Formats: sequence, structure tokens, C-alpha cells
Amino acid sequence: MSVRPSGVAPATRRTVLLTLLAVLAVLAGAVGLVRADVGSTTRQVTVGGVPLTEVRAGPAEGRRPGVVIAHGFAGSARLMRPLADTVARQGAVALLLDFAGHGANPARLPGAGRDAADSRAALARDLDVAVAHLRTLPDVDPARIVLVGHSMGAGAVTRYAAGHPDIARTVAISLPDGDDLPDGRPEGLLLIVGGAEFPGFRDTAEATARRGDPADRRLVVVPGVEHISVLFAGRTHREVAAWVGGGGVPPWPVARPASAGLLLLGAGLGFVPLVGLLLGRRRPAPPRPVPPTAVVATLAVGAGVGVAALAPTARLPLAVGGYVTGFLLVTGGLLVAAARWWPLPRPAAAPVGPRRDGRAVVAGLVLTGYAVGAVAVPIHLGLTSALPVGARWWLLPLVAAGCLVFLTGAELVTGGRSRRYAAVGASAVLALTGAAVVGLAPGFVLLVVPLFAVLVAWQAAWAAVLRRAGAPRWLPALVGAVLLAWPVATTLPLS
Repeated sequence: MSVRPSGVAPATRRTVLLTLLAVLAVLAGAVGLVRADVGSTTRQVTVGGVPLTEVRAGPAEGRRPGVVIAHGFAGSARLMRPLADTVARQGAVALLLDFAGHGANPARLPGAGRDAADSRAALARDLDVAVAHLRTLPDVDPARIVLVGHSMGAGAVTRYAAGHPDIARTVAISLPDGDDLPDGRPEGLLLIVGGAEFPGFRDTAEATARRGDPADRRLVVVPGVEHISVLFAGRTHREVAAWVGGGGVPPWPVARPASAGLLLLGAGLGFVPLVGLLLGRRRPAPPRPVPPTAVVATLAVGAGVGVAALAPTARLPLAVGGYVTGFLLVTGGLLVAAARWWPLPRPAAAPVGPRRDGRAVVAGLVLTGYAVGAVAVPIHLGLTSALPVGARWWLLPLVAAGCLVFLTGAELVTGGRSRRYAAVGASAVLALTGAAVVGLAPGFVLLVVPLFAVLVAWQAAWAAVLRRAGAPRWLPALVGAVLLAWPVATTLPLS
């Protein structure tokens, strides 16, 4: 006769361990964000409708250089904060701005993503506001103004500096196009490009470097980084610091994104014990018969990428996001239709699913709120702006509706099978990538796809947790829709 050893059940031990890891990750991330602010001060103002953030470090000793830092397409002042930390610690005053349509700026950017004349004019106007404000600050030397820009912002600052010889120096990171710059202008130009970026960015940087005085221009290729990670590379920060004229050691450039990553990790892990607390242990519904998912998904995403450009959502004032919303609506609708009308064998017996009671409704409300905080707070604190402003408040529910239809269709057509469900999400990521490559979707979709892929994988993992807890089939789709929609609706440019 054997006696089962007493102790804590394995499920309970796993819950305790996940809770502990989640708390530790959140605490470590919060401490990291606090430490990143040590030694610097910030002041936020809005001038001419343009949100501006001044960053200083150390006591003022006379007048300092002033550095305007401009973000790229779908970026924000918050994304560029590590560069502001670097130049501020070199003794300069850093000024971050949110271009029209981006971050905390509720104005729309006309022609966003198309590099149109009206879009360039709006960017130049916002830069003019930032430079003028910087020159009014009592601790800034108006003769030592430096411009730093990334991608779309790099194009804007080089064009602006070319037309304003009083700009002392310029830094262009991942310059998208330099053909319209006058030869030799702007003076004092540093060009930085990631070694793993699309070849066109490196070609542009090399061609622009050749069109100026070698003693007045410098080209730096940062190995192993692509279009976004180039912003957080140590080499990038050292080169920018030297060009601005500082002599100090730049701070750890990934301190803020790494801390945000820990917050995201903690929020992701904390979902598991929260689901157990809210739903308890229930018997999951057995898998249902499903249509041949690969065939259905292929047909649905194929139609989705084609129809999305013609759908009414394409006219939403959300660059790229309108296309993505239309793609998800069309694809999800076809998946729902397939699950409803595809001929399926009848199950031998009615499946036993989760109980339908008020507990699931309460869990849905709590978990939806948790999903908002899990994705919005870490991104906003350590990566980029993720708070709705202006038209984003009414665009958010529209984008969420598209996500909800897609995830509902994926849930129904896969019958709750997690691997097939993940495969449908992967097919959507591949379809968006292919559509952008062949020209069916806006080219900037390629910049959104990595974020979309991470969110789809995150949502699929949470959906699997909910299924194992016996959650009703609508709950994974609802929570996942919030998780997908919030970053899309709050980070892509208003157009």
C-alpha cells in the first residue's frame, strides 16, 4: 500500500511560481525606469499645437548647445527619449517633439506615409516651432543648434538644415531619401545607418555622403542592427554624442526599452494566475470538428489582402492602420462564414463546455481591463506613446472591432485547437508581409508587421491559457482584440 506524499499540488506550485516571477519582473522593470530618469529633468510644453519635451541633465553652467530630436514614421518623442538622455548627459539641452499625427499630437499629418508635399510642409512647420522654442530658452546658445532625426524625421531635419545655414550640425539616422538635397548642404552632416536595414537606406546614406565635403560629412554603418534597433545601439549613441560635441560617457541606451520589456513580461506571466483566480479550474470543452483549416485560412487571407485596399476602412484617418483593420475584418468574416457553412461531421455527443454564469462575464471585464494595462502601460512608459488622443478615441473601437471579428473567426474555424489557431495568426502575418512586398498594401506595413507578429503570438498564448481554464469561446477573442487593437490605434499616424 503506497501513500501519496503530502504537499502543495503541482498546479498550485506553478501558480505561485508564475506569480512570483511576474511580480519580480514588474518590480525590476519599474526600478529600471526610475533609474533611467535619475540625474535628468524634463519639462513638457505645447507650443503652436506641437507637444515638446525638454530634457536636461546636471546643473546649468552658462549656455548649452540645443538639440532637436525628431522621430520617424509611426514613432514618437517617447521612442527617441534614450537619444535625448544621451545628448543631455553631454551637457546639451535636448528637445523632443511629436510631429503632427504622432504621439501626443492630435493634429493629422496629411499624406502620412506617402512623403507628399503637404506632409513635408507639415513636418517643416513643426520643426520650425521646435527650433524657435529652443532658441528662446535662457540656457541654450542659439548659435549652437543641432538637429537629429530618424527615418522620416531624418529626411525632415536634413531638408530643414539645408534651407537654414544657421543650424550648426545635423544627424540623419536611417535617411530614406536625399536626392533633393543641394550638393554640400546641409553642412556638418552625420549619416548613420544600420547594417541590417533594407539596402535602400544604406545606398541613400552612401550617396548622400559622397555629395558633400568629406571633411564635413561622416558616414557610420552600425553592424547588426535594423531600422528600429539602430536607435538603441551603443555605437549610434557614441557617434551622436561626439557629433553634438560632448565628452561624457553615454548612458546605457537600452535601459528604457529593456525595462519596458520586463514590465511586458511580468504582465504576460501574471495573466495565468489571474485567469485561475477568476475562472477557477473548469473542464474545457472538447475540440469540435473543424474544416480543413489550412485551406480556409489561405482562401480567407488571400481575399483579405486584396479587398482590404478597397474596403471603407482604407479611408480611415489612420495611416496603415485602416488597411490592417480592413484586412482583419474581411479575413475574419470569411473565417466565421466558413465555420458556419462548411459541411462538418456531426459529433457523436453534444460537447460539454464551460458553465455559462456571471463569473465569466466578470472575468471578461477584469481581463479586458488587464489587457489594456498590460500592453499600454509598459509601451507608454518605456517605448513609445500609447495613449489615445484626438481621433484615436473613436478609431480605437473600430480597430478593435476588426480584431474581434478576425479572432472570433479564427476561434470558430479552428475549433479551439491552439496549434491551428496559432497557424491562422501566422498566416495573417505572412499575408500582410507578402501584400506589402507585391504592392497590394502600403509599403509601411513592413514596419508594422514585426509588432503585429509579436502581438499575435502574445494573444495566441493568452487564448491557450483561457481555453485550458474552460473559458467561453468569446472570451479569448475579446481579450485578444484589445491586445491587438490598442497599439495599432494609438501608435500609427493620424492622417
